[in-house]
Amino acid sequence: MQLLLLVRAYQVNGHMKAKLDPLLLDDRSIPEDLDLSLYGFTDADLDREFFLGVWRMAGFLSENRPVLTLREILSKLEHAYCGPIGYEYMHIPDRDKCNWLRDRIETAKPKEYLKDRRLVMLDRLIWSTQFENFLATKWATAKRFGLEGGETLIPGMKEMFDRAADLGVENIVIGMPHRGRLNVLGNVVRKPLSQIFSEFTGGTRPVEGEDGLYTGTGDVKYHLGTSYDRPTRGGKRIHLSLVANPSHLEAVDPVVIGKTRAKQFYSNDIDRTKNMGILIHGDGSFAGQGVVYETLHLSALPNYTTGGTIHIVVNNQVAFTTDPRAGRSSQYCTDVAKALNAPILHVNGDDLEAVVRVCELAAEWRQTFHSDVVVDLICYRRFGHNEIDEPSFTQPKMYQVIKNHPSSLKLYEQKLLGTGEVSKEDVQRIHEKVNRILNEEFAKSKDYVPNKRDWLSAYWTGFKSPEQISRVRNTGVKPEVLKRVGQAITTLPEDFKPHRAVKKIFEQRAAMIGSGEGIDWAVAEALAFATLIVEGNHVRLSGQDVERGTFSHRHAVLHDQESGRKYCPLDHVVMNQNEELFTVSNSSLSEFAVLGFEMGYSMENPNSLVLWEAQFGDFSNGAQVMFDQFLSSGEAKWLRQTGLVVLLPHGYDGQGPEHSSARLERFLQMSDDNPFVIPEMEPTLRKQIQECNWQVVNVTTPANYFHVLRRQIHREFRKPLIVMAPKNLLRHKDCKSNLSEFDDVEGHLGFDKQGTRFKRLIKDRNDHKQVEEGINRLVLCSGKVYYELDEERKKTGRSDVAICRVEQLCPFPYDLIQRELKRYPNAEIVWCQEEPMNMGAYSYISPRLYASMKTLGRGSFDDIKYVGRAPSAATATGFLSVHVQEQTELVKKALQAEPITFP
Repeated sequence: MQLLLLVRAYQVNGHMKAKLDPLLLDDRSIPEDLDLSLYGFTDADLDREFFLGVWRMAGFLSENRPVLTLREILSKLEHAYCGPIGYEYMHIPDRDKCNWLRDRIETAKPKEYLKDRRLVMLDRLIWSTQFENFLATKWATAKRFGLEGGETLIPGMKEMFDRAADLGVENIVIGMPHRGRLNVLGNVVRKPLSQIFSEFTGGTRPVEGEDGLYTGTGDVKYHLGTSYDRPTRGGKRIHLSLVANPSHLEAVDPVVIGKTRAKQFYSNDIDRTKNMGILIHGDGSFAGQGVVYETLHLSALPNYTTGGTIHIVVNNQVAFTTDPRAGRSSQYCTDVAKALNAPILHVNGDDLEAVVRVCELAAEWRQTFHSDVVVDLICYRRFGHNEIDEPSFTQPKMYQVIKNHPSSLKLYEQKLLGTGEVSKEDVQRIHEKVNRILNEEFAKSKDYVPNKRDWLSAYWTGFKSPEQISRVRNTGVKPEVLKRVGQAITTLPEDFKPHRAVKKIFEQRAAMIGSGEGIDWAVAEALAFATLIVEGNHVRLSGQDVERGTFSHRHAVLHDQESGRKYCPLDHVVMNQNEELFTVSNSSLSEFAVLGFEMGYSMENPNSLVLWEAQFGDFSNGAQVMFDQFLSSGEAKWLRQTGLVVLLPHGYDGQGPEHSSARLERFLQMSDDNPFVIPEMEPTLRKQIQECNWQVVNVTTPANYFHVLRRQIHREFRKPLIVMAPKNLLRHKDCKSNLSEFDDVEGHLGFDKQGTRFKRLIKDRNDHKQVEEGINRLVLCSGKVYYELDEERKKTGRSDVAICRVEQLCPFPYDLIQRELKRYPNAEIVWCQEEPMNMGAYSYISPRLYASMKTLGRGSFDDIKYVGRAPSAATATGFLSVHVQEQTELVKKALQAEPITFP
């Protein structure tokens, strides 16, 4: 029994004794439970034979020889668990998984590679090493975040991909930080070396070819991505995509997972074995960045799983200048993955063949168990954080050792030369071949000119680039289709027993469809989803509590009150509907990772409506990195479009500072349209320029919400859509639309017929044609405050006030604003908002409104009157009585008889 405890101790803690640190600076203490004396053994027992018993277990305890000497047992344990690979897997509470690993760790013979295979590995390692040396020679002072010290990553990844392809993988999506990225781009994903070299000299702006110019601001070379169909050693081809990323470490993780999940959907990869995600991490960021855990946490969720991700940590043993003891509280940087029961394979980065073994094992695990696995490549960083940084300032001892430490290539060459498997001439021949190709590609780089959009998939063929003119399309739907899908989404199975309140809601919805009147917000949204599904588009909505809806309004998934079974009406819009054609899913309590996931999902195929909804709009700032670095600027930096829709509940109704504002001002501030340049638009041709990086709307009618969602799919380009979603308008008595407003019957150019397309501005509901010159105040507003203003106007009988709703704030509807300014030539111009002056749309609206007025020769900037809350640090008051007073005052002020003075 003592001997069995010793075997288990090695299985649990043998990694603590493994020879993992290539620099031999590891100060780990060997666990006490690996000491023979703890179990009562002495050196005198080493040659004593022991009967291990017969066990239904893999590994040592399953051998055909139940009798072994203690020396033999120790030798096997040391070789299996204390060599250049350290295995952590005993935390996994699954017997089959542990036995599977034990079979490969304990009983399998040490893998000896044949000469031909070793030559392939040597060739790949020479490419990895020489690539960095070449860059260092040509651009000695350039930042490139090289892979020196971790060069075995490249042959390891290639062997992993070869093994994965043998096991059925056809597509791999990769995400990684900047360290080693250029090497991965050039040697793994096969981005043209001439293009990489060109980027060191400033590069060239991309040109579209037949579709015209497609440009952006660009990004530094070590943030860019690409894709390539790569042949494998086994004779197959595998498609590799490296996703572009910002400097924000680990932020790309959920984007990769979302893109992988989308690939699985579109390729009908039901068992998730053909499409796989690979994430490469740094040691400091894997332990330190919360989005790592948020992403790991998605791995087994039904609507987010990708069947396992392989994580590779390039472990420099230092994060920028921070030592591990200051950068994490755990023994290993990978310990966070234990929470998800992922096996962790630590490996000495100087041992190429050990690196290859664990990379192959990781691919086999993923394809066998369809769950995450971590490879911890323990290496070092030969230079500083970047090539012009001085690391000895903070790690003098480490860098003294590194200075005298041979490269992994040198060590592997010595090994092969020592066995006689290769000659010096063989090695020299490979070096000369690699150097020749690098120099040839360098010569080509001087004349390199891109001639097509970088790494856009076939799904995106035909979509317009930002500088191209695009048609404005109608989004109405035939009345008979609306009726048909309306009936489908309001009819429940006869044997289904919903909650009585939900049953009443669906009866009311059926009545709305039947009468064609009083369509509310939830029904309008469901009609938008259903009509897009009928047209063959994929619709996916996720976020916290989206199935029911935060405000109990959506009820996309119903629960039988007796059996508990679920029913989703939108799964039954068309005959034999693919169950994933419409996906609605409550997410984990995460903003950063879930928004990133949905963004990655939306990037795969433009013919899909992908939506993320925040529980409250305020909570979206938990994903601020996604908005700042990806969603608002990804197209400009990386030439990648996305049509992701973000629903942010917004509105001041007395719920306090954390449940009132979606921070509208932040999204408007990140918009890149010039406030002083009015874009051209020719309404008779129904064409417009895509003049902004995204769209921000604050719609006020169910019909307009229906059309703005459908517009996302029926455009010739894709832009993110930020929606200030309502709260109390979900059940407001006046926030209703008639079914005729959703149809495809067209009025004059579609601008006067409500319902043929999204209305960027809704003019005053009253008919002022006879008295337009008598209107002395034009109140412009956005969102739910309109209904309060209109109610106050009714109470006071003010017939000299016109109220217009700016439904689309960005891009700003200059043409429609000017139309209203012309309609009311004598009116005082007021902008009314619920938010404080330093928030909301005021700062964005005012210069654009002034530009519109100036074009018409009307007034000055001071003639735009502000009505709203005073500047504030908090978004809203926490006192209901104060909220009511503020709201009442701003509504009355907007409609007061006397002129409004600027505060």
